[in-house]
Amino acid sequence: MKTTYILAIGNSFSRDATAYLYDVCKSMDIPVHVVNLYIGGCPLERHWENIEKNEHAYQYQENGVVTDRYVSIQDILHSKPWDYIITQQSSHDSGWLDTYEPFAGLMFDYIKKEVPGAQICMQQTWAYEIDSDHGCFIRYNRDQLEMYRRSRANYHTIADKYNIPLIPCGDVIQNIRKHPEFDVARGGKSICRDGFHMHYLYGRYALACTWAKKLLNAQIENCTYLPKCCDTDEELDTALLSIVKQEVVSI
Repeated sequence: MKTTYILAIGNSFSRDATAYLYDVCKSMDIPVHVVNLYIGGCPLERHWENIEKNEHAYQYQENGVVTDRYVSIQDILHSKPWDYIITQQSSHDSGWLDTYEPFAGLMFDYIKKEVPGAQICMQQTWAYEIDSDHGCFIRYNRDQLEMYRRSRANYHTIADKYNIPLIPCGDVIQNIRKHPEFDVARGGKSICRDGFHMHYLYGRYALACTWAKKLLNAQIENCTYLPKCCDTDEELDTALLSIVKQEVVSI
């Protein structure tokens, strides 16, 4: 089976999404090569500035493994036969449509010119937890639903404008939160680990499965990978993982 090459140009939210993507796909016998170009909190505007300046500012993360290598977007665009190139807005700016342009359009045009065979996509990012202490949550009146609705509308506006697919991670995470087990207001577990980044076990797994389904048409019910992370001692609850998988399967 042909290997699918996936490149993310993002930040910590694309790190969350790609951390387990290789392993999730491997468990379903889907060969992939996954690279995430990481700058913490990086917005579209800075991505475009980095392209213009050929900045070697991105930490290179390959198949979920963090390296000490720093690269530019230009270094990587022609390094593999990319099938998919995914980007996103920074979470704190996602609710303001005027932060997307002209940078999204400039990036898309540049990528199409440099890698015409790749499908450009956007990851729809998620809203913060209801009790998040993120410094920018006040911009959304500390209201999770307001952040979700505003960012979702903007991602759809940009995706429709440029006719590019969306990976609906924001929708999946919000649907997971509807389950009592993940409803923080009712004493459930947060799908976030710190109020905005994904939980190491359940959140990152949800994103990886969402990417696998939307990009590769993976049958997530057949995924046998069980997430594990050296950054947490928490024991995996397979009942909670089943809820996450259920929501991905239903999209």
